[in-house]
Amino acid sequence: MYEIEIKSYCNNSALVEEQLRDEKAHFVGELYQHDLYFNHPSRDFKNSDEALRIRSVNGIHYVTYKGPKVSKQTKTRIEHETIVGDFDTFRSILQMTGFVESGEVVKTRREYTIDDLHICLDNVEGAGTFVEFEINSNDIALGEQRLFEAAEHYGLRRFERRSYLSLILNDE
Repeated sequence: MYEIEIKSYCNNSALVEEQLRDEKAHFVGELYQHDLYFNHPSRDFKNSDEALRIRSVNGIHYVTYKGPKVSKQTKTRIEHETIVGDFDTFRSILQMTGFVESGEVVKTRREYTIDDLHICLDNVEGAGTFVEFEINSNDIALGEQRLFEAAEHYGLRRFERRSYLSLILNDE
């Protein structure tokens, strides 16, 4: 199963949110997310296109590994995530085993769902406002088609494949 994701710059998230409400999308909630990214001690995740992060979401903490992207159009990749008990303790474990902090992303996310499609309106400190569309599927081509159709439906056409971390760090 792949996490298939696209994100678009958004000049008017209020308009997108109004459309979502009009279409009776399910409002999951507003989330404050604080992400701390780490680099591997013996391989550069920037070069291998992987990511390891600790994320705090409204007091719950997760560790996430994202494998390299497998599509040229989207951010399709294998992702593994699990809850960790304490953000600072897990951060210390990573540091003591040689992992190095590589950046931080802070954002406010308003999340909606329509069937199995996740639509997130993100306000990212230091990067701007975006709308992410995400679906989990084994059929990459069909998933990508569905995401781009959804983005078009909301009038979003300026896509960004770089991660929020790369945008904040101005990485190409």
